[in-house]
Parts: sequence; structure tokens; C-alpha cells
Amino acid sequence: MDLAPRFVGRLGIADAVTVGNAALGFLAAAVAMVDISIAAQFVLLAAVFDGVDGVLARRYGGTPAGPYLDSLADVASFGVAPAMLVIALAEDAAMSGLAALVAFGIPSLFVAMAVVRLGLYTAYDADRTTTFGAPSTLAATTLGAAVLAGIREPEIVLLITAVFCYLMVTSIEYPDLLARDALLMGIVHVFAVLIPGFQGGLFPVALLTLSLAYLLLGPWLYWGETERRRNEGKRS
Repeated sequence: MDLAPRFVGRLGIADAVTVGNAALGFLAAAVAMVDISIAAQFVLLAAVFDGVDGVLARRYGGTPAGPYLDSLADVASFGVAPAMLVIALAEDAAMSGLAALVAFGIPSLFVAMAVVRLGLYTAYDADRTTTFGAPSTLAATTLGAAVLAGIREPEIVLLITAVFCYLMVTSIEYPDLLARDALLMGIVHVFAVLIPGFQGGLFPVALLTLSLAYLLLGPWLYWGETERRRNEGKRS
């Protein structure tokens, strides 16, 4: 009888990084009520892992389990974890009554919409160079960067979260980032995690700015590049 874990020989290096992403999501959710800054750093680090696993999958090849692991990990890191950041801010503000109901209801809806969005992505968009709806990674990055940049007013963060509840399930088409832009975002991510307080929060502010720029301009700014990719795909 073989006593080795079932994943031995079935999962690859990219899958290991994906599982690490899920663990970081759990850590972010677990410490959100204790230290929201550390929790936000874990969320951003999970986003770095999410980018690295894609690079590794393209370099070394993926596995049949990869897309499913990726979506499951993203639920933890970019659904539950950022929702806990929002709830932690509401708890700090000692909200009660109707305000408390809203403060818990919006993060709950955020998790639900992230699950829907990730399920639709896995089923319909995983093999495309574009995706419909704002990526859950972008939503989590925006919230994590906002917290590290000092935006901690519950009303503002709840509004951002509510907007993403809608944007994640819209039919707006978002092209994948170009490699150079993905690398830039990754570098800023890393510095926002490692030295969030440098120069008064320079890197979290930069990350927040880049995230909002892609959110607002990505569907239009990258459209020409998307068409070029499609045309190249047809010719290949």
C-alpha cells in the first residue's frame, strides 16, 4: 500500500506556489483583527504568489488540477482575506445597528461575488487573453494597498468594496497585462510588502494608483493590444 500523499507526482511547482497563495490568504484573514497592516501585507504577498504561479506554469507546464487550485486559492486570498480587512476596520470603528449590518453585509457580498467571478473565469476565461469583470486579484490588491496607504475610514473602504462587488461580475472586458507592466506591478507589490512605510507609504500609494489606473483605463488603453493578440492567434 502506497502511503505517499496523493498529490506526489500529480502537482507541479506552480501548484505548490498556488497552495502557498491559499495559505497566505488564511494568514491574512486570521490576523486581520489583530494587525490590519500585516494582514494587508499578506494579501499583497498572496497577489505576488498568484503572479509567480502563472509564470511558473507557462515556463514548466501546468497540471490538470492547476486551474481549480488557482481558483480555490484565490477565494481565500482575494475573496475572504480582503473581506476580513473591511470587517476589521468596521470593528475598530465600533459600528452598531444598521451601520454594522451594512459593514458585515458588503464584505459578505464581496466574497460571494468573488466566488462567482472566479467560477466563471475558470469555466470560460482561463484560456483567453482577456477576462470579463474586474479580476478579484485587482480588487484585493486595491483594498490591501488602500489600507497600507492609510485609507482606513470604514465608509470609504466599504464604498470601494461595494463597487468591486459589482465590477467583478460585469461584462466589461479586461485584457491581460503586458509582461512589462505585470513585472512593474510585481516589483511595486514586493516593495509595498517589504517596506510599506518607506517615504510615507510611497509604494502602497504607487500600487494603489497603478491598480486604479488599470481598473479605470485597462479596458480601453489595452484594447489595441488585445486585438493584436487575437489577430496573431488567428494567424498561428
